[in-house]
Amino acid sequence: MPQAGRSLYLRVGVLVLAGLGLAFGFVLYFTAGRLGGQQQIFETYIRESVAGLDVGAPVRFRGVPVGRVTELGLVSVVYGATAQGPDDTTARLVLLRFAVDPERYGRTSVETAVAAGLRVRIASSGVTGLAYLEIDFTDPERAPPIEVPWTPTFQVIPSVPSTITQVTSAAERLMTQLAGLDIEALIEAATGMMNDVRGQLRGQGDLSVALREASATMVALREAVNDIRGAARTVGAAGEAAQALLGSEEVAGAAGNVGQAAADLRVAIARLPAVLQSLELALRTVRGTTADAQADLGPLLRDLRATVSSLRDTAEALRRSPSQSLFGAPPPPPRERR
Repeated sequence: MPQAGRSLYLRVGVLVLAGLGLAFGFVLYFTAGRLGGQQQIFETYIRESVAGLDVGAPVRFRGVPVGRVTELGLVSVVYGATAQGPDDTTARLVLLRFAVDPERYGRTSVETAVAAGLRVRIASSGVTGLAYLEIDFTDPERAPPIEVPWTPTFQVIPSVPSTITQVTSAAERLMTQLAGLDIEALIEAATGMMNDVRGQLRGQGDLSVALREASATMVALREAVNDIRGAARTVGAAGEAAQALLGSEEVAGAAGNVGQAAADLRVAIARLPAVLQSLELALRTVRGTTADAQADLGPLLRDLRATVSSLRDTAEALRRSPSQSLFGAPPPPPRERR
């Protein structure tokens, strides 16, 4: 009997120790390291449902754990907010507070980060489906902070709708728009359009004519492409023939002769200035000789002109009275008859 009592006490002691260990583990889990450092508390306001998010859920910044959720409540209970009208939704907001370890996210200015677009949203794990808080940056113009009429107890980081809520809202808007459409009228319009298209294709409508013209154009285009291919082959053959001609010995010899002629022409052009200079010197010599000859022939020509004039006078005198020139003075003039 005493042995059985000691065994019972041992079992009870083990169960008590196991319970204490589990309790201590739960305490460490929910405190999330707050015993080892100072935690900073933030709060945010959510318009959507927070189903699946419990106290102790992790808070992650771009997937990195930085804290834990510490409190979930309603602003109508915590701050006593009341609706000011049917369109006032601030009294229906959900209050969510969470503790963040500054050593994990860095000691940066939260006000500056919020102005740059730091926001909180509810997210869920892909495998387990457990909800958690995701902190990330987004466009501040697309997610402006919620204006509240009370003074927050802790610093506020604005929230944005979760991805599921955005998809659900978009689907609801789409369904609302679809519900407002007249489906029967759309079906009738589509049926009428199909009948019109069928009539255009079967008859002599504009669509049928356009299709026939398009078909004829495609045939002409195909023929033109074939002609272009034939021309390309012809050009290729001509290029090969030209290449073969350029590689022949006759063309090579002609090219050599042309090169030699070009070299000779280059030499002749190089000698041309000297030839021109010699020609200019000869012209100057001829011009000087001509000037000297004109200076010498001038007096001679004047004397010759005077001699010719004297000979002309003498010949005239001989023609008029040859005897006077040979025998003496001229005879007296004849007397006038009375």
